[in-house]
Amino acid sequence: MTGRKGFRLFPRGGWTSLKMEKSVRRVLPRSLLGRSLLIVLFPLLITQGIALELYYGNFLKVVSRRLTGSVTAEIVLSLNALERLKNPADKEWFVAQAREQLQLIEIWRPGEKLARVGSTHVLGPMDDDLVHALHEGIDYPFFVKWRHFHHTVRIYIQLPDGVLEIDTPRKRLDMGQIWLFVAWTVGSTLLLFIIAGLFMRNQVRAIRQLAQAAEQFGMGRDIGPIRPAGAQEVRKAAVAFNRMQDRITRFVAQRTGVLAGVSHDLRTPLTRLRLSLAMMPREGAICAKGMTEDLDEMIGDIAEMEHMIDSYLSFARGEGSESVQKVEMLPFLEDVVAAARRASVHVRALVVEPGLHAHMRPDAMRRALGNLFDNARRHGASVVLSARHVAGGVSILVDDDGPGIPPDRRAHVLRAFESGQGGGTGLGLTIARDIIRAHGGEMALENAPEGGLRVRLYLPN
Repeated sequence: MTGRKGFRLFPRGGWTSLKMEKSVRRVLPRSLLGRSLLIVLFPLLITQGIALELYYGNFLKVVSRRLTGSVTAEIVLSLNALERLKNPADKEWFVAQAREQLQLIEIWRPGEKLARVGSTHVLGPMDDDLVHALHEGIDYPFFVKWRHFHHTVRIYIQLPDGVLEIDTPRKRLDMGQIWLFVAWTVGSTLLLFIIAGLFMRNQVRAIRQLAQAAEQFGMGRDIGPIRPAGAQEVRKAAVAFNRMQDRITRFVAQRTGVLAGVSHDLRTPLTRLRLSLAMMPREGAICAKGMTEDLDEMIGDIAEMEHMIDSYLSFARGEGSESVQKVEMLPFLEDVVAAARRASVHVRALVVEPGLHAHMRPDAMRRALGNLFDNARRHGASVVLSARHVAGGVSILVDDDGPGIPPDRRAHVLRAFESGQGGGTGLGLTIARDIIRAHGGEMALENAPEGGLRVRLYLPN
């Protein structure tokens, strides 16, 4: 696939490597702890696998071939001796010598036939090595039984006139150490893996603590400085986070103090103007014709200026100085609705899920909802407020029956100073969104069921 001027958008093999990368991501754990444990586990498995192959593939096989070869040579010697000795007394003497000197217990069963040939199987190479050695040493059919006797291996050899049973001690064929080696391999791997898991868990705990502190601080919750823990790099990150948190807190406090002074300085002349206009005579010869209407309009302009100053200062301040509290939603929203109705907002219904709680800054949330109610009052006749529990938090819905906002303009009206219509300052929705985001939540504009605007607020727990 190529783009303009013949440039290749994907290099050769790009799709294959991309698919392989996606497949690896599906298999790999998502957490740092899981991936760290995999980094520890893979070298352990490879190292133990190499050690097992060196032991099982070399040393154990060499020793097993030597042991089975020795036993097979003694069995071949016994067969040759029994075939050469014709006197029954001599045969009995040789069988007794084989029992005492070679630890071979031989029993002759004349006239019997073998039901099967080959060998049963056990863990280790000795069963295959013994079968291979017997095939090379004798020309008769045989069967090796490993599992029937705990300390003895029985070998059945089919001779022309019967079956020869030979019992040999299992310890002459089985080294008996493979179980110990396997147990040591598995046990040491598990032990090292558990130790590494405990160590990595402590390291990851410090990273999780730092991430949780950053998340809580981003939601505007006062968590205080965190205690540095973990590796040196994690401790440095925690110290840097504490310094950043302190600088941001001091900056917000200083800016809030400056804005409070500005607010006081701006309100003082406006208050004097309001008082001067209120004390001016409205009747008699001093008051010119039509001057009463002008005075009322100027008083209204001053009130609007005060409202605009409040909006600008709230937007600049960010409502960040208030502490987060756990609030019961039903009484809180009832107070908000009562205040909205006193401000001439027609709240048609309030629906709250029973037992609903949320973590919030109450005054900031009152301002956010008040701005939404004021916006709904200017564009619609009534408002419906509802709240319910959702996964990980609380959802608050503010529905009006106004004309709504087209989807292509919703991002535009959330910009500061750009959504003012019907006498607004253009900051109501922006301030509400910033307050919700300061709580770690989000605000979305949607279509209401009745055709107006729905403002969906999400507050995390």
